[in-house]
Amino acid sequence: MGGRWFPLLLLVAGCATAPYTRRSQLMIVSADEEMKLGAEAYQEVLGKSRVVTTPERTAPVEAVGRRIARATDHPEYAWQFALLDDPKEQNAFALPGGKVAVYTGLLPVAQTTTGLAVVLGHEIAHVIARHGAERMSQGAVAQAGGSALGALFGGGPGTSAILAAYGLGAQVGVLLPYGRTQESEADHIGLLLMARAGYDPRAALAFWQRMERAGGDGPPEFLSTHPSHGTREQQIAAWLPEALRYYAAAPHAADDPLLR
Repeated sequence: MGGRWFPLLLLVAGCATAPYTRRSQLMIVSADEEMKLGAEAYQEVLGKSRVVTTPERTAPVEAVGRRIARATDHPEYAWQFALLDDPKEQNAFALPGGKVAVYTGLLPVAQTTTGLAVVLGHEIAHVIARHGAERMSQGAVAQAGGSALGALFGGGPGTSAILAAYGLGAQVGVLLPYGRTQESEADHIGLLLMARAGYDPRAALAFWQRMERAGGDGPPEFLSTHPSHGTREQQIAAWLPEALRYYAAAPHAADDPLLR
């Protein structure tokens, strides 16, 4: 059955272009459907997490996030920013429609609001580049069957579909390279967004070096959805001149220490 559906999937697939990088993207999932699934998945994650509500701790996440969100020129997104209490989780995530969360374990690595801007710029870049919809579209085409589309559009729980779009499990050499492309693209766009918002993009190199020290040895790059630390740092160094032009034209933001 899957073979019969493959040409049809390619015919109905829409084409999109990522902002800033102008990379062509395969899109089957509509923007409205993507935002609906993102909102549902976000509520599911928050319901299972310890959400920090202390204003002095959440204020930097909210302030930095909204400052960068304004720089995206995407007012149609219902941006939300949350801080989740898990000191062991050095991570953050973004879901379609502008739903972003940072784990408290990442704050010691970020150190300051500029370090936090590196993280939030990266996550907000995933949103405006529609990487969630792209990964779901790639997954449907990779499976090449009507059942894949059915799972996305009514045949199964939407939250599971969109959360799975960010997970592993695809064959090496098929979806993983797309994951690395999207992660590098989020680094690139995120660097430009933080600069447009007035945060010094040169802080990105130091942040990722701290992440490397905090994370220890990761998996080989060819088995990871993220570029290696060395690759990431080389790419950021190459993108800095472009980002610094945005930074020079923007009102500069304060670089304040974070409560941990």
